[in-house]
Amino acid sequence: MIPYKHEPFTDFSKEENKQAFEAGLHLVKSYLGQEYPLIIGGERITTEEKIVSVNPSNKEEIVGRVSKANKELAEKAMNSALAAFETWKKTKAEFRADVLFKAATIIRRRKHEFSALLVKEAGKPWNEADADTAEAIDFLEYYARQMIELKDGKRVESRPGEYNRYDYIPLGVSVVISPWNFALAIMAGTTVAAMVTGNTVLLKPASTTPVIAAKFIEVLEEAGMPKGVVNYIPGSGSEVGDYLVDHPKTRFISFTGSREVGTRIYERASKVNEGQIWLKRVIAEMGGKDTIVVDKDADLELAAQSIVKSSFGFSGQKCSACSRAIIVEDVYNQVLERAVALTKELTIGNPENQAHFMGPVNDQNAYDKIMNYIEIGKEEGELMVGGDGDDSKGYFVNPTIFAGLDPEARLMKEEIFGPVVAFAKAKNFKEAIQIANNTDFGLTGAVITNNREHMEFARQEFHVGNLYFNRGCTGAIVGYQPFGGFNMSGTDSKAGGPDYLLLHLQAKTTSEMY
Repeated sequence: MIPYKHEPFTDFSKEENKQAFEAGLHLVKSYLGQEYPLIIGGERITTEEKIVSVNPSNKEEIVGRVSKANKELAEKAMNSALAAFETWKKTKAEFRADVLFKAATIIRRRKHEFSALLVKEAGKPWNEADADTAEAIDFLEYYARQMIELKDGKRVESRPGEYNRYDYIPLGVSVVISPWNFALAIMAGTTVAAMVTGNTVLLKPASTTPVIAAKFIEVLEEAGMPKGVVNYIPGSGSEVGDYLVDHPKTRFISFTGSREVGTRIYERASKVNEGQIWLKRVIAEMGGKDTIVVDKDADLELAAQSIVKSSFGFSGQKCSACSRAIIVEDVYNQVLERAVALTKELTIGNPENQAHFMGPVNDQNAYDKIMNYIEIGKEEGELMVGGDGDDSKGYFVNPTIFAGLDPEARLMKEEIFGPVVAFAKAKNFKEAIQIANNTDFGLTGAVITNNREHMEFARQEFHVGNLYFNRGCTGAIVGYQPFGGFNMSGTDSKAGGPDYLLLHLQAKTTSEMY
């Protein structure tokens, strides 16, 4: 494959980079509150009903008003995507890849603007927003290169008088349902993986971050994407989402979000509806209950730092976030005390201010859910730090540690998706891995140890899709750590990996006799 090194993160200790980001924030502020139409077949369509996107740090600040699709417009979008597929599927792979390469260049030029929009619409601190934008660029670059590598299929054997070929062809119309927590990176990655492989897309972005998606569609259009290849149709999951998942012309669904919604999509997609002549594929990433295990033979400062950063980065709103710390009893107190001390040093507030480590959580529903789990935690364990929040102006929850949890406690089993981490004690390393596996999920995990035998034991027995040694459990990089999990974490569709595009293609064998 054509080599590519991932997009570097911005060094905000340099004054010129800080000023550039401030300029990005200033630019975004200049267009706050604008209206955004649906984009169907290249046509701008405005509806009376709107999705109002608000700044989670400041509920009174409107980021944008986005037209809301209904079933009729979803059907119009489906017909547009079906029509575009007839030409897009025959378009050379190099052309499709070139659209992604140019889009990556455009976003690279506007990097701080997109990151600033993530600060405003998704509530991301500067470094988290910068990483989100960098990952979006990486997905564009990586998948474009992957498609060029796959365009000629794979070699198969031929015999005298016979020539055989094994080619990859597109599937059809895809429904991409993207999340709010990586509102640019995952939204862009899932969209362009579908389109670069020759499929057409119906994009339904998360309802709390639709403006970022609208700006991304504008980039694709500027990069030369033909009309109808990606159609932008934000709307209600129960109306537009269900309609398109059930639609007989939908070929596959690419979903990132909660287990509850993902399993519902998986079930609905399994049904063959009237007029449907294929089995729909589902590519799903559905969250995690991720664990950092600390061995007695470990760098304890590294352990505490890794737990705190993995638990509270972006307010714990990552499917990869550490929500359980399982510590071998010999070093439990030392790691807990240090993690509590580090957590007390964290600052929380409006992420426009670079000094704040944490910003808000996503919306009122997220705030209420997290605060409810904190109350459960007060019953199940010992509150060490945090345990409170403030939703008067924005949705702020303080970083929270509970200690002394039983492995069967709800805080140890259920996904919270907020800045809450549960500490539990294990008698030994083997028991720690057993507790780590005691969950329906299997996305990420980390092991802090200097014991090589224990590393190898964890490599075989710790059942997660992404396992890290002597670092935190967040921060997979495209092309370096392909990302996706086991069990109820989804279909183990490794985003940013060498097999990912194959999920969007089907293989066709042709055999010619001479």
